[in-house]
Amino acid sequence: MVSAFIQNVHHFRDECLVDPSQPPVDHVALFDEAQRAWDRTQTSFFMRRKKNQPDFDQSEPEFLISCLDRHTDWAVVVCLIGGGQEINTGEAGVSEWFDALLSRFPNWEVHLSTKLHGSEYRAEEGIAQLRASHTVIDHEALHLATSMRSFRAERLSEFVRLVLEREVIAAREVHREFADCYPIVLTRSLARAKEWLRDHARGQERYGIVVSSQAQRLKPHAIDVRPKVDPVHWFLHDKDDVRSSYHLEDVGTEFLVQGLELDWACVVWDADLRHGKGGWQHNEFVGARWNRIRKAPRQRYLENAYRVLLTRARQGMIIVVPEGDDGDPTRRPELYDATYEFLGGTGMAVL
Repeated sequence: MVSAFIQNVHHFRDECLVDPSQPPVDHVALFDEAQRAWDRTQTSFFMRRKKNQPDFDQSEPEFLISCLDRHTDWAVVVCLIGGGQEINTGEAGVSEWFDALLSRFPNWEVHLSTKLHGSEYRAEEGIAQLRASHTVIDHEALHLATSMRSFRAERLSEFVRLVLEREVIAAREVHREFADCYPIVLTRSLARAKEWLRDHARGQERYGIVVSSQAQRLKPHAIDVRPKVDPVHWFLHDKDDVRSSYHLEDVGTEFLVQGLELDWACVVWDADLRHGKGGWQHNEFVGARWNRIRKAPRQRYLENAYRVLLTRARQGMIIVVPEGDDGDPTRRPELYDATYEFLGGTGMAVL
């Protein structure tokens, strides 16, 4: 008889729901993309609707830890964290794991990467609270420093973080380190951007256009985020298939491309996230006009959407900030100009 060495976490969850008094067979749980674990509201909603658990009242991290906490000897939860990758409603970030430990599991020992202090993790307050109540041990080795995605620019994620934090001088210095081997180009012309992609890609190197799911006013540029794009066609089909990314017709949003890569990417930047004097301005297009996004979690999701888009390319990317149109109040040039000028100050070449 052959049994699986590793089982899917969903099967693990379902088994733990059968008898809450019994510990699972497993002693170790590995949670990839742990920053995307659901908060209490989202988890409770799912459990009521899909698992017939009307009284369920735990977040995903809290429930997972509680299952392994049933063991009387030992158990380990390994959380693989990507900073600033929460883009869906209910994805709570690393702080949800800290909250679970603080509220219910005082006897657990916590081992942390020394790099978990970056602003994209939003973990500083939770770490400080954990240090006051738990045994916390720091490890240099827990940080996976080598980027497998952008092999030509290992510091691309840091550059993107600095751009989103509006740290222009620091972003320019980091960009200078990889500019010769990983081009980042800025333009206002989508047509030029498409030519740039085709000129730089060699052989079967894949390229495509990626945009925010909130980029509703790119339709005059023949970019519509509303149709559902099949990822199989977009990522895998050849150049003779109009549904593939190669054709530069269908676009990928942050939801389509998260966790996947292109060799060369074109990021088209709409007025949903626009640069202003006080920082980034977060907007959504509703009906016939842009509305400001006021809630902090939704603002974070929008910034993270652009973080995802700006880190999809293995070998280089071009960013398009449209010029806008004086005749269209939803695409006035001033909605785009400040963003273009700001990005130009981070050291990108201009086409």
